Amino acid sequence: MITNAKYIISSPDVKDCPPTNGKPEYAFIGRSNVGKSSLINMLCHNPKLAKTGQKPGKTLLINHFEVQFYSSSAEAAPSASKGGRSGYLVDLPGYGYAQAGQKQRDTLRRMIERYCLLREELVCLFVLIDCRHEAQQIDLDFINWLGENGVPFAIVFTKTDKLGKVALGDKVAKYKQRLLEEWEELPPMFVTSSETKTGGEELTAYIEHINNELNENS
Repeated sequence: MITNAKYIISSPDVKDCPPTNGKPEYAFIGRSNVGKSSLINMLCHNPKLAKTGQKPGKTLLINHFEVQFYSSSAEAAPSASKGGRSGYLVDLPGYGYAQAGQKQRDTLRRMIERYCLLREELVCLFVLIDCRHEAQQIDLDFINWLGENGVPFAIVFTKTDKLGKVALGDKVAKYKQRLLEEWEELPPMFVTSSETKTGGEELTAYIEHINNELNENS
C-alpha cells in the first residue's frame, strides 16, 4: 500500500536529485505519452499528484515524490509492518518524442542514462509500454541497454482498457515472443490501466515484495 505521497523536487540531472538516506526508489519511464504520470497517480490514489496532459513531452525533469510504503503481509519484517517505510517514486522524462529537437533529445537521453547508472537508491525501473502497439525498436533498444548495464527493471503494459481481453492477450504474448529472441529469461511484467485502475494492486504487491526483501537484508 502506498500512502502520504507528496511532491519533493524536479531535478535536471542525477547530481541534483535529493539525498534519500538509503530509502528505496522506484522510477517510471517510457516513450512520451505512455502514461507514466497517470500510473503514479493511480498507485498513490491521488489524481493530482504528478502532472498529466494530452500533449507528449511534458515531463522534462526528474520528478521525485516521497511516499510511505505499508506492507499488507503478516509475514513482513517488523520494520515494515509496524510503521511502513518511506521511499520515493520517480517520474522520469519520456524518450522518443519526435517533435523535440535533436539537442533536447540528446539532453534527455543523457539525463536518463546518468540517472539509471548513477542513482544508487534505484531498486527498480518500471518501463512502460503502450499495449496497443507492436514492439517498437526504441523500447527494445532501451530494454536491452538496461540489461547490458545491469539495471533492475520490470515491464508495465499501459492503456489496457483500450483493447479487448483477447486482443490484449495476443499483444502481450507477441511482445514476450519478441523479447525471447534476445533474452533467455523475461523480466517481471504487469498489465495496467489508469482509467479502470487495473493492475494497481499487482504492481503495489511487487513493490511490497522488493521492500520486504530490503527489510530482511538490512
